[in-house]
Amino acid sequence: MSKFLKGTLVLMAAMFITKILGFVNRIVIARLIGEEGVGLYMMVFPSFILVVTLTQIGLPVAISRSVAAAEARGDVAKMKRILAVSLSITLSLSLLFTPALLLLAPYLSKVLFTDPRTYYPLIAITPAIPIIAVSSVLRGYFQGRQNMKPAAYSQVLEQVVRIGLIALFTKKMLPYGIEFAAAGAMAAAACGELISLLYLLLMFRFNKNFLLRRRFFRAIRNGKETAKELFEVAIPTTGSRMIGSLAWFFEPIVVTQSLAIAGVTAITATKEYGVLTGYALPVMFLPSFVTLALSTSLVPAVSEAYAKKQHQVLEHRVQEALRFCLVTGGLSVLLLFLYAEPLMQFMYHSSNGARFITLMAPFFLFYYYQGPLQAVLQALNLANAAMINSLIGAVVKLTVIFIFASQSQFGIYGAALGMAASILLVTLLHLATVFKKISISVNVRQYVMFTVAMVSSFFISRSLNELLLSEFRPVTYLAAGAVTTTLCYFVISIMFGLVTKRDLSRIPFLK
Repeated sequence: MSKFLKGTLVLMAAMFITKILGFVNRIVIARLIGEEGVGLYMMVFPSFILVVTLTQIGLPVAISRSVAAAEARGDVAKMKRILAVSLSITLSLSLLFTPALLLLAPYLSKVLFTDPRTYYPLIAITPAIPIIAVSSVLRGYFQGRQNMKPAAYSQVLEQVVRIGLIALFTKKMLPYGIEFAAAGAMAAAACGELISLLYLLLMFRFNKNFLLRRRFFRAIRNGKETAKELFEVAIPTTGSRMIGSLAWFFEPIVVTQSLAIAGVTAITATKEYGVLTGYALPVMFLPSFVTLALSTSLVPAVSEAYAKKQHQVLEHRVQEALRFCLVTGGLSVLLLFLYAEPLMQFMYHSSNGARFITLMAPFFLFYYYQGPLQAVLQALNLANAAMINSLIGAVVKLTVIFIFASQSQFGIYGAALGMAASILLVTLLHLATVFKKISISVNVRQYVMFTVAMVSSFFISRSLNELLLSEFRPVTYLAAGAVTTTLCYFVISIMFGLVTKRDLSRIPFLK
């Protein structure tokens, strides 16, 4: 098994576990603090992510690329300079932006979010910013060396710690008010990030092949060229991420202001936004552990193939990643569309978010494509193009949200439509940019067979569910129906060649 595939599978397994644990977190939060508390939590989170993006300034991807190139040349001194320079940059930025967020918290909560209760969750999560700044550098270092285990295990550990603390903190704070309970959930997240960082530092000490502390400041002073090299990738990359973070930051602001125009009260807007972004969207984001794993592994793998001008290897890796996303994403869309209501009822004891899932699930097939395409663009030095694509998508999303959410007949559905439109547009733009840069053949037959497999599986599954499972309880219906749909989909996919014998041979228990 190649190092690329092995690293991808390790990341995929860890990210799947992380996603499941993250869902446990969300279920606990939803059941303890309800839709209103989740709304407060989700309104604050984009602001936190924006500051984290400013602190990282795209360095994790740049570190991964530069460390991979330095290790290929056996340049240990260069790897040391990369770490020293990166740590100095991220720590300096975190010391700048963390106090800034604390000072702006009252204005953000009262004026922009139109709900003063968001102040407390915002304050509670702010201490995690410098922790994440250091963690991101170490993760980039390990990924550059194609050692995916430390980063993957640290994410699992973070979620385990968060689960252990979140119920404790929220229960302790709930008597003081829903806003304090949401702040407790944020504080649990900060503690999880701290434990994750401590684990990464421990693994770094055991896995490094040099002494970072020796002449650390000299490495920083002599690291101008290294900093320049990092920023050549980091600035365009952070431009793309910054656009996404800014769009996410403005999203709850535009949603609440638009709903206010439509005559929706602040409390109702908070609840509706909580159902959309805290209940429905996480369910649809769950299958993205596949694309996240592929994206992380693709950057150094594609960079290496492109640098060595191994065009056949490059095309093979990209095509394999896209086919994998197509097959797994197709199954995810089927399951989400067919079983939205019992799934939400099982997870949250509420089916409110099902309406958003059935509306948006088909568009998320394009979202599962988006991560690997973005990674390929970064690996091909096309981060500027990715940034422009993201900017166009962000503008379209906020515009569509404002136009539709401000009308009473659409309301919160306008926000869902804006998100769906952005996903579709950005993915198509990324795909067009990749095709323009490298010569990749389009397997028309594969996409036709995929469409046939999707349509066939949908009608067969729905017919079987109505015939055999219609009288079952929701949980039993969900479990039996999901198994039936999955088996049906993969049998048809194997028949049509979407899943090959080679794919099956890579599954350990089928060998």
